[in-house]
Amino acid sequence: MLDFSKIARRHVPKVTLVCCLVSTSACGAITEDKPAQHPEPRHTLAATKAQRPEADARILEVTPDQWRRMVAAGMVYKECPVSSRSQLRRVVMNHYGFDGKVKRGTLVVNTDVAESVARIFTILFNEKFPIRSMEPLEEFNGDDHASAKADNTSDFNCRRPDQINAPAPESPHANGRAIDVNPMENPWKDPRCGCWSPSGKFRQRKEGPGVILKGDLLWRTFVKEGWVWQDIRGVDYMHFDTGYPSKHYAGPPSRDK
Repeated sequence: MLDFSKIARRHVPKVTLVCCLVSTSACGAITEDKPAQHPEPRHTLAATKAQRPEADARILEVTPDQWRRMVAAGMVYKECPVSSRSQLRRVVMNHYGFDGKVKRGTLVVNTDVAESVARIFTILFNEKFPIRSMEPLEEFNGDDHASAKADNTSDFNCRRPDQINAPAPESPHANGRAIDVNPMENPWKDPRCGCWSPSGKFRQRKEGPGVILKGDLLWRTFVKEGWVWQDIRGVDYMHFDTGYPSKHYAGPPSRDK
């Protein structure tokens, strides 16, 4: 959940909207559209027998309004590696909840990993992997602890000084290249207190809804795209990133290697 330094290793004139529609495991054609005035509303979608629901992943710009809310929440400040909304994208897509219903969620990530994220979560949707919540961190006022307690799958956050655990330039979360999946079911162990966060209820690893285990579907899907699980020296079951210290993501590993 939290990025550490190496000790813990954790720790234009007119804006054009780029929209990537994903209905299979691969990202579809990129099309242009008018930018949305507001983030897409979050609601539950009723799946009908006549039409099988799809992930419908869309890669969209971060709107000026959302960027202002990020700044107001303390998620962007002078020392952060992300200094412009153009460095980020919203990946808006459907996901299954723990109640089996299809919901709309949003992840905010670095522009260079947006297509990878869309591919990953399209596969997870097709396999009906449950995700309890998928809301941007400004919905939690930039508070990573509050997001984790809500079992929210989270992404970009250049954490405030009172929550920071790694130099911002190196932090995968501060760069928008890290995702924490279902924190309640996949807790991390804070080495500063030796305690589990947000809860120790699922500290014993066994199969279950929303749980991540090495070699399982979610793990294989992220790893195939070149993401790393628990990229620290401690225990952090929820966390995937593209490498520490964070740097430009060049795409999934070549299959020829």
